[in-house]
Amino acid sequence: MGIFSRFSDIVNANINAVLEKAEDPEKIIRLMIQEMEDTLVEIRSAAAKCIADRKELGRHIEHLEKEKEEWANRAELAIRRERDDLARAALVEKQAISDRVETMSHELDSLDGQLDKFNADITQLQNKLNDAKTRQRSIVIRHKTASSQLSARKHIHDDSIDEMLFRFESAERRIDRVESEAEAINLGKGKNLASEIADLEQDDRVEAELANLKSRVGDSKEEK
Repeated sequence: MGIFSRFSDIVNANINAVLEKAEDPEKIIRLMIQEMEDTLVEIRSAAAKCIADRKELGRHIEHLEKEKEEWANRAELAIRRERDDLARAALVEKQAISDRVETMSHELDSLDGQLDKFNADITQLQNKLNDAKTRQRSIVIRHKTASSQLSARKHIHDDSIDEMLFRFESAERRIDRVESEAEAINLGKGKNLASEIADLEQDDRVEAELANLKSRVGDSKEEK
């Protein structure tokens, strides 16, 4: 692909449309920036060559203008010496040089036009490149954020996590059953310390009541 066809493709490309179709926007815009930078280097290189050609052509035209003036002076000298034949020959050389200067002047105008085109292309491509670099920073941040969110959501909805939670809940239920069975086994068996002490207090009250009853009965017999 030639430099100008690539430049046309880049300038006409809608960055948003390209990125919307891309599976990896960060990679795509990095490649686009690299392509723009490479194309910009090539255009600047072509512009530099055009400038060099223009300078060389300008020097050549300047040299021919001096030579044309010399032939005009020679023709004038031949006329003063009444040598029309030499004057005519000198004028022929002068005319040939004039034709060459005219042709080169057209080439110089063409180079000037080409330089104007290079300048416009470089400006346009540089603006496109600046825009792409600005978007790149935003896209990198958005892409990393979106990737992190996607990864987190995938983990949240991961079947393995659901399975793990199910197994955890199942283990809790099994522990509840074991604890319940242990409590059920102790039902009706044995007494705890508080219960045993309460029983002792109850026995003391019964014994005291029994002793009191015997005393009353004994007193009653003695009176009879």
